[in-house]
Amino acid sequence: MSESSLPTIARVGIVAKAGLEAAAQVVTDVVAWLESRQIEPVVERATADMTGLAGINTCDAADLPDTTDLILVLGGDGTLLGMARLIARSDSDPPILAINFGSLGFLTETTLPELSDALALVVDGAARVDRRRMLRSRVVREDEVLAEEIVLNDVVITKSALSGILDLSVTVGDQFVARFRADGLIVATPTGSTAYNLSAGGPIVHPLVESVVLTPIAPHTLTNRPIVLPENPAIQIHPELDLRSTEAFVSFDGQAGHRLECGDVVTIDAAERPLRVIRAAARPYFAVLREKLRWAER
Repeated sequence: MSESSLPTIARVGIVAKAGLEAAAQVVTDVVAWLESRQIEPVVERATADMTGLAGINTCDAADLPDTTDLILVLGGDGTLLGMARLIARSDSDPPILAINFGSLGFLTETTLPELSDALALVVDGAARVDRRRMLRSRVVREDEVLAEEIVLNDVVITKSALSGILDLSVTVGDQFVARFRADGLIVATPTGSTAYNLSAGGPIVHPLVESVVLTPIAPHTLTNRPIVLPENPAIQIHPELDLRSTEAFVSFDGQAGHRLECGDVVTIDAAERPLRVIRAAARPYFAVLREKLRWAER
């Protein structure tokens, strides 16, 4: 889903990747740019310490979503994913403008030279905004929820380095789908289809498609191929850990994880709301595919 208008921007949160000293001067310049337009900057505390800024409002990263109208992220895709998860846990829904300081930056598609123009478009209410679907995942053991996370990219179940192959039974709604024998299983959003899913042989899915991708990792049987499913109903994954000596783990956007035990169930469904992401003005989705992934090049 896309939208073309934004509410008035009065406060802008700023957060940089931890230890990214190259962003220090950029943060200082952005603060001055905002203040010259009577917009209040709110700088994440560690970012403010890194830049040496004084006399400005600061807060912890977890508090930025509830105190700002826009969050400016300086870093790579990992920095954006971390902030996306914080927004998902909050009661507010500020959009993200992500500036790429990483090596690939598929999600953080706006470049540093485009920063001023992108900010101006946002402040003027003319920026393009994508609504990126997110997934909610729970780890359930004997009717007790042990872990609950919301992800932008993927939920991944994998074996440990020395474990044997995993047996994973998958159900969608009340329908049994398949029993996968593989090194693991990826459940990805359309946004996450270009991440681990793509490396494991899964398809690229346009972010406006309402779907979830299920991709086995190194399947034991060649007929276990990726499948694109509707984003509802809920997916249930049952790791059958009692069949052989195996260890299984579930990870959420590669930033949090949980060890699974026999009888655990991983459930995945659509999150309550999507993430709003500011799009680069001069770079449509297929241009990003060609530029970042060298997609469809000879």
